[in-house]
Amino acid sequence: MSAVLILNVLWQVSVLAMVTLGLAIVFGQLKIMNMAHGELVMIGAYAPVITANMGLPAIFQVPVCILTVALTALVLERTIVRHFYARPFDSLLATWGISILLREIVELIFGRGYQSVASPLPGTMSVFGTDYPVYRVVVMLGILAFFVVLALWYRRSSIGTKIKAMVENPELARACGINTDRLSTICFVFGAVTAGIAGMVLAPTIRIEPMMGLDYLVRSFFSLVVGGLGSLEGLFVGVGIIGGTQSVFSALFNQTYGYLFILFLSIVFLWLRPHGIHRAR
Repeated sequence: MSAVLILNVLWQVSVLAMVTLGLAIVFGQLKIMNMAHGELVMIGAYAPVITANMGLPAIFQVPVCILTVALTALVLERTIVRHFYARPFDSLLATWGISILLREIVELIFGRGYQSVASPLPGTMSVFGTDYPVYRVVVMLGILAFFVVLALWYRRSSIGTKIKAMVENPELARACGINTDRLSTICFVFGAVTAGIAGMVLAPTIRIEPMMGLDYLVRSFFSLVVGGLGSLEGLFVGVGIIGGTQSVFSALFNQTYGYLFILFLSIVFLWLRPHGIHRAR
């Protein structure tokens, strides 16, 4: 396996982990099957387009992305999503409608055509004896640092403890004085923002268009099916298998074979281990 292929696998796994994290948070903590998750990735990908159209420096992509996605998620949570907590099937139908609405709004503003943005960190650097884009290396290291900080924060912070209590027993958590409504809002908005940031970092490497979110929704869902819910370990197992497999098969054959194989893997896991690898242990 060449160094370029290894680096491409690491890139796919890193970004897919960021995309899947938001879906795992919303479904694992709130029991919401968010079919609009891909559209939140898409909105984040448009943040560099908005920044460029406003003539702002590239550094403003981050606050524009966070503000846009957070406000969108907050409005959705306050008006629609909060009525479907712990109702996975009903939430699936509701958020499917939201996904269509968000796509139509983006089409109305930006049109259906493809958009592209320049990389904020052009150039290459030597990694494992081969030239590789600086931007991808920096993003991968940034995602790794983010997950390390997130894991430490979740295990040691008081908010993390309250979230665990809310998930285990919402009624008891409320009786103990925990504001579960506010925590639910925080979880949903945070999950949405991680999806938006994933879209933002992907933007310089892909074609940006209103339908792009469906691909990331499918792959993140497959990752949860394979890895299972409940921990970062399960998430990384899932994205490692799905992202790595798709990258290798796409490189050796073509992208269609990559999608077919991850679909086959997901069907096998749904049949043999419906709770995923992590929960099956």
